[in-house]
Amino acid sequence: MGEIEGSYRVLQTPGTRLGAQFNAGISTLEPGQSLSGNMVSGSKSHGRGLQIRVQGLDDSQEFFDIDPKALGQPLLTEVFHRGNLIESDYFGLEFQNMQMNWVWLEPTKPIMKQVRRPANTLFRLSVKFFPPDPGQLQEEYTRYLFSLQMKRDLMEGRLICTENTGALLASHLVQSEIGDYDDIADRDFLRMNKLLPYQEKVQERIMELHRRHLGQTPAESDFQILEIARKLEMYGVRFHPAADREGTKINLAVAHMGLQVFQGHTKINTFNWSKIRKLSFKRKRFLIKLHPEVHGPHQDTLEFMMASRDECKIFWKICVEYHSFFRLFDQPQPKSKAILFTRGSSFRYSGRTQKQLVEYVRENGAKRTPYQRFVFPYTRIYSLSERLVVFCNLSSTDSVVDSPQLSPFNSKGPLCLSPSFQMSTLSLPGQTPSPLQSPILSEVGSNARLEEEEEGRRKRFPTDKAYFIAKEILTTERTYLKDLEVITVWFRSAVIKDNAMPEGLMTLLFSNIDPIYEFHRGFLKELDQRLALWEGRSNAHVKGDYQRIGDVMLRNMCALKEFTSYLQKHDEVLTELEKATKRLKKLETVYKEFELQKVCYLPLNTFLLKPIQRLMHYKLILERLCKHYSPAHRDHDDCKEALKEVAEIATQLQSSLIRLENFQKLTELQRDLIGIENLTAPGREFIREGCLFKLTKKGLQQRMFFLFSDMLLYTSKGVTATNQFKVHGQLPLYGMIIEESENEWSVPHCFTIYSAQRTIVVAASSKVEMGKWIEDLNMAIDLAKKSQEKSSIFLDAELGDHSNRSSDEVSLEQESEDDMNSSRTSLEKQTHHRANTTMHVCWHRNTSVSMSDHSLAVENQLSGYLLRKFKNSNGWQKLWVVFTNFCLFFYKTHQDDFPLASLPLLGYTVSTPEESDSIHKEYVFKLQFKSHVYFFRAESEYTFERWMEVIKSAASTTGRMSLMKVQNSMCSHHCTLKELKVRVCVCEI
Repeated sequence: MGEIEGSYRVLQTPGTRLGAQFNAGISTLEPGQSLSGNMVSGSKSHGRGLQIRVQGLDDSQEFFDIDPKALGQPLLTEVFHRGNLIESDYFGLEFQNMQMNWVWLEPTKPIMKQVRRPANTLFRLSVKFFPPDPGQLQEEYTRYLFSLQMKRDLMEGRLICTENTGALLASHLVQSEIGDYDDIADRDFLRMNKLLPYQEKVQERIMELHRRHLGQTPAESDFQILEIARKLEMYGVRFHPAADREGTKINLAVAHMGLQVFQGHTKINTFNWSKIRKLSFKRKRFLIKLHPEVHGPHQDTLEFMMASRDECKIFWKICVEYHSFFRLFDQPQPKSKAILFTRGSSFRYSGRTQKQLVEYVRENGAKRTPYQRFVFPYTRIYSLSERLVVFCNLSSTDSVVDSPQLSPFNSKGPLCLSPSFQMSTLSLPGQTPSPLQSPILSEVGSNARLEEEEEGRRKRFPTDKAYFIAKEILTTERTYLKDLEVITVWFRSAVIKDNAMPEGLMTLLFSNIDPIYEFHRGFLKELDQRLALWEGRSNAHVKGDYQRIGDVMLRNMCALKEFTSYLQKHDEVLTELEKATKRLKKLETVYKEFELQKVCYLPLNTFLLKPIQRLMHYKLILERLCKHYSPAHRDHDDCKEALKEVAEIATQLQSSLIRLENFQKLTELQRDLIGIENLTAPGREFIREGCLFKLTKKGLQQRMFFLFSDMLLYTSKGVTATNQFKVHGQLPLYGMIIEESENEWSVPHCFTIYSAQRTIVVAASSKVEMGKWIEDLNMAIDLAKKSQEKSSIFLDAELGDHSNRSSDEVSLEQESEDDMNSSRTSLEKQTHHRANTTMHVCWHRNTSVSMSDHSLAVENQLSGYLLRKFKNSNGWQKLWVVFTNFCLFFYKTHQDDFPLASLPLLGYTVSTPEESDSIHKEYVFKLQFKSHVYFFRAESEYTFERWMEVIKSAASTTGRMSLMKVQNSMCSHHCTLKELKVRVCVCEI
């Protein structure tokens, strides 16, 4: 890369290379300075160091003293350190060169060789790398700086958008600066602050939109700004003028996905990184070499002409850095210098990649802390540098220090603009690792300050039950919207990047779910605003009338009826997606790789069921509200009508949901099991999965069993890191008989399964587990008998030929070395798989889960903040917790895109603390599995009861206790045990 023509070349001096002969006619001297005087002072400064002026994203300026011979990295480090910027690799310092083009400061090159007069040059902090979704930014402070970058781009005309979108962005900027709408304050602020080039033209529209943001916090405004900006075609685009081979003027730009070509402000082409083989430049020519299959072998090189070699090289360097940052896993190594001759540039990207940055912030314990910017009274409009920004730990109390001199770079003052950086402990104090993933989030902050915060919150916020029910709607809606984004944002990005999905399927999938996602974005905003008014945390003048939720629910449940046709299409979407993944190898690969990403914390197709399942949640929560309210309450009628509306939609979709949940489970198992094809055969229903011990020649061996409406599978766990299970036996249900046999085999909780060609003996982990299996097996056998239809595929009792065995032989399975080796080979062909699915939890906890348990778990999803404490620790930690699929998922805040840890609940017991636990707080519940103990503290009696309720539903799926005796399932002719074993009974089965 960076090729030059010829084998030898006279190198330019730094002065000529940077264009010393070019006279821009613009002085960079300070007012009152002369050229000779500056040169003298400049020469003196070499003895005492350089003073560099840096402008922050809020336009405040700071001076930095550096060594004259310093590289760019020490200056960058000092700027980031003084600003306490954790996710620093997204940012850089830029300056204008002699051609008045903005150029990035290179970290590995001396500043004096990059900038002609550093002491008289203004460097400005700017966003260098724009991620496709700003939600990937883990620090709220980083999102705040990104929103300031959007503000700058709007004003400089880089972020091109319609006037209406510009007004919307400006309205969120106003909300973040002065708080809720006030006519006089809005006009004063817009008069004194320029947000848009055409601001006067759309001022009334800005104010009208600002009025709608009632109760929105500054941090939420920042998030909205980035959500709007990321969807614009010009988001993060920096133009580099060029011309194509025909001489047509175009603009080149680079983004996370590759190179973009614009004509004017219209994007006419995009070259993904996956299609590009090489980037290079030769003098003024910028060359893009594509893989032959993209444009054919005779058109694999695209050529663009730029104004100069320097501009060509500047753009090439930016491309190299963007490619390294977004596409590489690890930081590239510097190119070793040649001893005699050099060819090409040795330039390499020198920072962390995005993947490394995300892991660094997460693993090194940089606290992802929400912040709250203090909004000054309307009587005076302060400049941004005067407006204080308060950052509070999750475990600290909000405070405001009156220090208007505070600068974003000031780390010595009483209040810092950015979160402090602390290392966290990534271990469970005094505990051995959990059988599965244990929550390893750190304990941060002061316990005393956390107590203060909780006490203050309880005094400020409402305490009535209706408020907490309404808050449950809000918190679960936040999680639901994040779940939708797994499909609408993350999965879409994955399939587009690799061009893996046919256009027809893309249209079917996203045209079906995008409108639902957009509706719920608006709905969430309404809920958030109403709860803000209910809590009184906005500056709204009237509070009492907003302490209700029924009107918001009724309005949106009525609107939701319009999406019934979209929801009814989910059956087709799920089916077509499954067919396409079987048919298209590229899509199957992208699908499997995406499921391994942390953002996809559940099986991917589970997220497609969320819209219908969410209807059931609305129904249950509204029922709870209606039960709480008296008929005379002003919110009762609206809640009742809203319940009526959602119940009508839910009734229409109930049968579809049952069918979809079954299909989803079958497709999930199809991916997780090796040795079974066509598991999603029509008419097949999933009934139960779980761990049993099978009697073999080696004794009792752990096996995973899967019961369907037509057969019973048993499997062993894979011997490689794939975490998949290999099928060893398939037993048809038709004609099967189950018999308790503890006494015969002297094994506790033991029962025998007699199938058409095979008999096996299994043991459960407890009497309850045995009862659940016997009951479900007998129920499935009865259904198979009543259907009067024998299975179209009568599967062999064991993989391989077992026809020689005598019919009365009890199977004592013994795997040979060949079997193990073939299993290993088969498994190694598979990609690494998730280890936190229900089947793996059942395997580790020696338990089982039925389809009815799954359906119940779907109804009992819950989200919200909880305080967590380990058994042997002193402090409490505030976490955003999501309960779904029999598991607790832990996040630092509700805005995080993926969980940092998880805790599967199957096998755990939930209770209130005992006296010996020394927990003297209210609303605390205790989770325990063997020696693993966790305490969680809720904010109210209602939320405490709800968490206890949903966790009990997952932790103790005990099922019905009635143990069906084997004689009840025998035929009415009272066959003897021996007759049953040798299968000579002629009774009609």
